[in-house]
Amino acid sequence: MRGRIFTLVGVTAVLLSACNTHQSTLAPFGADAIDIRHLFLVMLAGAVVIATGVALLMRHAVRAPEGELTHDKGMRLVLWLGGIIPTVVLLGLLVWSLPYMKPRPVGPADLNIAVEGEQFWWRVVYRPAGAAPVESANEVRIPVGRTVAFRLTAADVLHSFWIPGLAGKMDMIPGRTNTLVVRAEKAGRYRGQCAEFCGLSHALMAMDVVAMEPAAFDTWLADQRRPAAARGDGARLYAANGCNACHAIRGTQANGRIGPDLTHFGARPTLAAGILPMTTANVAGFIRHPQTTKPGVRMPAFPHLSQGEAVAIARYLQGLQ
Repeated sequence: MRGRIFTLVGVTAVLLSACNTHQSTLAPFGADAIDIRHLFLVMLAGAVVIATGVALLMRHAVRAPEGELTHDKGMRLVLWLGGIIPTVVLLGLLVWSLPYMKPRPVGPADLNIAVEGEQFWWRVVYRPAGAAPVESANEVRIPVGRTVAFRLTAADVLHSFWIPGLAGKMDMIPGRTNTLVVRAEKAGRYRGQCAEFCGLSHALMAMDVVAMEPAAFDTWLADQRRPAAARGDGARLYAANGCNACHAIRGTQANGRIGPDLTHFGARPTLAAGILPMTTANVAGFIRHPQTTKPGVRMPAFPHLSQGEAVAIARYLQGLQ
């Protein structure tokens, strides 16, 4: 008995070790994820009841006296437990779950956010009704209590957009746009992840997700329209090494479209698509040797830069608030 208790505790500890509050379907902050958790718990309860019934039936069959279970009794058990009851239960579950499958309506005044998956980062473009679009990267911000329509596509290979606490996952397919309509119910900082193998650094393709109060979101989005304001020696080195050919920084001559928009890069808490804290050392290291951090990334390395030059560019980028 003691051994069984220890085994049960160990298995439970292993299962719980995978739980968290910033990237878990069991810690939802969106209306759709709340529905998914509800469905999961109901299905889990039903599975436990069925498994318990099967175990008790097996125990009875093994311990029953010889001759007690006749052929006719066995056939009746098969008919009821293998046919009639499962059919009724599955039909009931289908009817009960149909309302959850109804798409969330979206109107012309609702916020649209275009997200494009690339190897291995996210291009994010906010398209509010009646206003100019605002481009960012590797971070998604949404207002609490408002309907948001994500327009999802991919630039190169298949990706999958998944914010576990917000809604279910949806594939991102080159040449096709899929729509995922969501509504956040609770403010906070969460995490999203690519859920489709897309290359060497698939597991390193994450994103920061911030659900904000509506007034705070509106202020933030208006602030994102400002051009970059940082200056310094790092700006000269940035331009001299051709970085502006791939990256855009609004308010400067950098207008590249190959890589992420860096206009407000320094205001983001992470870099390299959510896998590194935003520190000067991390930014400088990624500039010089991006493949070391993210194998397969398309950004070229700059090993010819001295540590001091890389740090100067890093500080310039961090100043882009």
